[in-house]
Amino acid sequence: MYKRYFKRLLDIILSGCAIVVLTPVLAALVVAIKVDSPGPALFRQKRVGIHKTYFDIFKFRTMRIDAPRDVPTHLMEDPRKWLTGIGGFLRRTSLDELPQIFNIFLGQMSVIGPRPALWNQEDLIAERDRYGANDVRPGLSGWAQINGRDELPIDVKARLDGEYVRKMSLLFDLKCLLGTVTAVLTRRGVREDGSGREEKP
Repeated sequence: MYKRYFKRLLDIILSGCAIVVLTPVLAALVVAIKVDSPGPALFRQKRVGIHKTYFDIFKFRTMRIDAPRDVPTHLMEDPRKWLTGIGGFLRRTSLDELPQIFNIFLGQMSVIGPRPALWNQEDLIAERDRYGANDVRPGLSGWAQINGRDELPIDVKARLDGEYVRKMSLLFDLKCLLGTVTAVLTRRGVREDGSGREEKP
């Protein structure tokens, strides 16, 4: 019952309330990004959704408009050189992820679930297939996110995503949500160079 109906209802309620409450913050960040560097405030990128369908994820832009697209940060030679002035701050505080509340409201994501892989992260996608982690909505945060973020190798990340799928419930989602708040406040698992998390472009 929770997995099929109640989880989605909670996503709609939480994301809808967040859109209303956070509108002033979103507007202020849009202005700050536009003033800081040329280009759009929002960044769209092709990601893998439920049942390996594709969708465009929304983020605040943290890199220059000439930065390589669809390349995970950890594969860039020097990701810091592409960051905008405000980009490092947005990534360290996870504020760049705020626009994903619209992805949640639209049903492309959930508040809690496996982080959506880049469309070309074939190794991660294949590993998640072993655990059924591609058959649930990806999340703004998840069990793997609060258990390592940057540091996790692909096999461990996929295994934790599979563990989330097995344990998915209201109580487990609340545990992940509380863990996310703690991880963001303590910046646990975030690179000190400000380059962000592994799946970042």
